[in-house]
Amino acid sequence: MGRAFELRKGRKMKRWSAMAKIFTRIGKDIVMAINDGGGNPDTNSRLRAVMQNAKAANMPKENVERAIKKAADKDTSHYKEVLFEGYAPHGIAVIVETATDNNNRTVANVRAAFNKCDGNLGTSGSVVFMFDRKCTFTLKKENITTDLEELELELIDFEVEEVCDDEDGIIIYAPFEQFGALQSYFEENSLEIISSGFERIPTTTSKLSEEQQADVEKLLEKLEEDDDVQNVYHSLEM
Repeated sequence: MGRAFELRKGRKMKRWSAMAKIFTRIGKDIVMAINDGGGNPDTNSRLRAVMQNAKAANMPKENVERAIKKAADKDTSHYKEVLFEGYAPHGIAVIVETATDNNNRTVANVRAAFNKCDGNLGTSGSVVFMFDRKCTFTLKKENITTDLEELELELIDFEVEEVCDDEDGIIIYAPFEQFGALQSYFEENSLEIISSGFERIPTTTSKLSEEQQADVEKLLEKLEEDDDVQNVYHSLEM
């Protein structure tokens, strides 16, 4: 298995322990998708993707419909995507993706988390180059009639880098810019998308002692607790 797949498994275990926050994050994704491309999922590929993710997370259908209606009626906050970069203790690079309706609050909270946990909040561009941005899709196994090697060959024009068989489905990793083309290909060929999204994969990782790792995880958990934080990526070898 490749690094992207192994990192995903580690993050998935953490997400299961914080399932209550996922619905809030999906709600923000719905708002941003509608602000970006309107409230009709047939013409808004980003909204379609968020709705698939909501279904995969077992978010009640009425919650999804309510969030779409509120956003379409403009009866909700406008969220801005803001990226933060910095270092956890022991030189571990950290990227924090946020969605905020109050940038001053978010900056203050993220800075406080880094300071409290002996990290350093950096400037734009300070660590983002240490991560490759990938798009990822989870496909329903029942719709795939070929083996994984044949599927990978079918997707070679999309620069697919990894195809993995996971308990959740078939996981596809490809360059960030291939998201739209892959989404269209899967939909046109009746390959059901369970969920999709983006990952930031560190180009190199650092292994620490258990004590040092605990220092880093303290910061990661502090950041994950913040309601404005959507995703946290790091270069710690888990």
